[in-house]
Amino acid sequence: MASKMPKNKKKTDKTSQSSVDSQVYKELSPAEAADIVIPNTHPILPLFDIALFPKMVLPLIVMQKDSVQLVEEAMANDRIIGLMVAKKQEMQEKYNSTDIYNVGTSAIILKIANSKEGTQILVQGNQRIQISKFVQYKPYMKAEVIKIIDDNTLNFEIKGLMSGLITVFTKIVELSPVLPKEFAAMSQSIAEPGTLVDMMISTLACSIEDKQKILETFDIRERLQEAMRIINEQLEIAKLGDKIQRKAKVDIDKYQRDYFLRQQLKAIKQELGESEQENVETQEYRTKIKQTKMTEEAKKEANRELSRLERMHPSSSEYTVSSTYLDWLISLPWFISSKDNLNVTKAKKILNQDHYGLDKAKKRIIEYLAVRKLKEDPKGPILCFVGPPGTGKTSLGRSIARALGRKFYRISLGGVRDEAEIRGHRRTYVGALPGRIVQGIRRVETNNPVFMLDEIDKIGTDFRGDPSAALLEVLDPEQNQNFSDHYLDVCFDLSKVMFITTANILETIPSALKDRMEIIRLSGYMLDEKLKIAEKYLIPRQRAENGLEKSHIRFTPAAMKKIITSYTHEAGLRNLERELAAVCRGVATKVATNETASSTITVEAVYDYLGPIKHTPELASRKLVPGVCTGMAWTEAGGDILFIEAIKMKGTNKLQLTGKLGDVMKESANSALSFVRANASHFKIDEDLFEKHDIHIHVPAGATPKDGPSAGVTILTALVSLFTKAIVPHDLAMTGEITLRGQVLQVGGIKEKVLAAYRAGIKTIILPKDNQKDMEDIPEKIQNAIVFHFVDEMMQVLEIALKN
Repeated sequence: MASKMPKNKKKTDKTSQSSVDSQVYKELSPAEAADIVIPNTHPILPLFDIALFPKMVLPLIVMQKDSVQLVEEAMANDRIIGLMVAKKQEMQEKYNSTDIYNVGTSAIILKIANSKEGTQILVQGNQRIQISKFVQYKPYMKAEVIKIIDDNTLNFEIKGLMSGLITVFTKIVELSPVLPKEFAAMSQSIAEPGTLVDMMISTLACSIEDKQKILETFDIRERLQEAMRIINEQLEIAKLGDKIQRKAKVDIDKYQRDYFLRQQLKAIKQELGESEQENVETQEYRTKIKQTKMTEEAKKEANRELSRLERMHPSSSEYTVSSTYLDWLISLPWFISSKDNLNVTKAKKILNQDHYGLDKAKKRIIEYLAVRKLKEDPKGPILCFVGPPGTGKTSLGRSIARALGRKFYRISLGGVRDEAEIRGHRRTYVGALPGRIVQGIRRVETNNPVFMLDEIDKIGTDFRGDPSAALLEVLDPEQNQNFSDHYLDVCFDLSKVMFITTANILETIPSALKDRMEIIRLSGYMLDEKLKIAEKYLIPRQRAENGLEKSHIRFTPAAMKKIITSYTHEAGLRNLERELAAVCRGVATKVATNETASSTITVEAVYDYLGPIKHTPELASRKLVPGVCTGMAWTEAGGDILFIEAIKMKGTNKLQLTGKLGDVMKESANSALSFVRANASHFKIDEDLFEKHDIHIHVPAGATPKDGPSAGVTILTALVSLFTKAIVPHDLAMTGEITLRGQVLQVGGIKEKVLAAYRAGIKTIILPKDNQKDMEDIPEKIQNAIVFHFVDEMMQVLEIALKN
């Protein structure tokens, strides 16, 4: 067996598999080894990553000091050592009885030599041993062992199992590029079943756990069955490896064959003087590249990719990737622009036809057209329409495109979390495509469309990147002329594109992105505006969508007011259009069933089509009691009014806040209470009231989250009203932030708040003095209908609110 031992040296404890020149000190021949009597006590040498079987020869390198001592003392005595597999397949400084398996192999050291890497030994297994007890742990382990003798009795079942093992092992040797072919003949020459199993398992690259299991299986029949399971697994692995290797070889051979044939064909044509016929598809690409106007950078990249395409076989997967990339470069409108409508008067007429109101947005578009008429190729503006839902932000973008005579393209950014949605995927990915910006430019086939990025405030961020960061280059007039898409890998000029973004709120837009845009706010509509928009746009559209003629349905002005005030409560127009659609569907049903030929929708008829009213004005049901004050709030859906309620009860000076209030609003309530207590004498409030009472402040609509500092003046007024028992008029509302010194600071969203107050029937409004400049945005009709007071101190607020 010594001549058949593996070439690679295996390891004990700390070992190395590299071989070095060494001097052999002692040597024992196999014949001499056979005469040595195996003792009952063995020094134990742990192995890891390898197991030794009886009659097998194995080279080892011993490096640890105590293991070297074990080998040297064994050489001085009878050369017998016990080799046991360690349970943890990693080197340890010290081993104990629980770190090794208790079944291993008794071995004889045939040869020993010293080298730079450690002590090299050559061992031969004798027979299985099992540890009965340990008699020594230091400097190395020594144990009493039980010698296990194999039962080599042969019967028909044993012979059948041996024959099956030899057959499977022979197949593995044939398939394996590593195992010598002589191993198959060797297995057929072994007559002892135990030796046959040990030889096969020691030769195959099975796991150390499987090898240890074979060592621990003493019954020869069970050992043969377990070996059959392991060897069958190794055969399946060998078959799979051979299949993969053959497939890879076939692919390589086919590629090389095609390459050599093409080279030979090329040489033959050159000898015959014939010109090589180019691929029809590549010739078409070359023609298109010449005809398409594109930047020098893009043309250079297209020609480079075409050169790669010509060297590829059409069946190659890379061929499709390159051809798709060339299609994108050729189809983009690098220098194709639509002609702008520079007739400012006509554009103004189109904007007024499509939308009622929205004067600021219309004015900005007219200004852009005027500049465009006087100066060629100005940089496209980046407009951001901010306002409640249903105020016409998206439809205004379509009107702008119609007024300019440009193509319109819209993408929704709501929920976009992948940066590649904006910049595209690199071509290394399967199925890569450009980002939505480049895709949109290709669809409209011009480089100056009106490009709407809808819901920019709802962009998300996760592990795939930050889309808002990718938009920084897109929406920067100083950078977007060299916009780089990851897929194209060349710059595309976006400076001629007119970008319009929309948002409901500005707070969620990153400040760097917000700084690149011109903010235009779209506030909610008043009752008069809604009536005119419904008459001019909504009713005709719903008539057409429901198959009605103008003679089939007519709305009275009183019915329209009833629908707006009692069935909708919004800044925009979406719910109003839904209610009008419901009425039109009801009339369409009657017309279709010949129940009526035409219907006039009156106040009384509204109930028949829409049912009970959905919104009741809160001011109408309010009771005039101390401790209640009306405030104004800004929401994503526009403005709204809210009521601050305060009550006191016997207690220990605790403040309770309810109504799903945010931290900022809670701090405003604490500041207001502190101001009232500090100025109790001025308000003629008994200071003992605070110590003997708890105060509860509640803001109705408790399921709706509320936050912000603008309710400070309202909370303070409610508290003073509570303690002085003065009643705040029900048609008076206020907003403003307060300080502990009693100053009133400016707040935002004035126009939305005032519109909401006007819709609710408020007659008097108290605003911070610094917000007086915002009155320019308030329609003149509202300014005439409401009395405004501008204050900068809380005492002024209380004097106005509690003068009764």
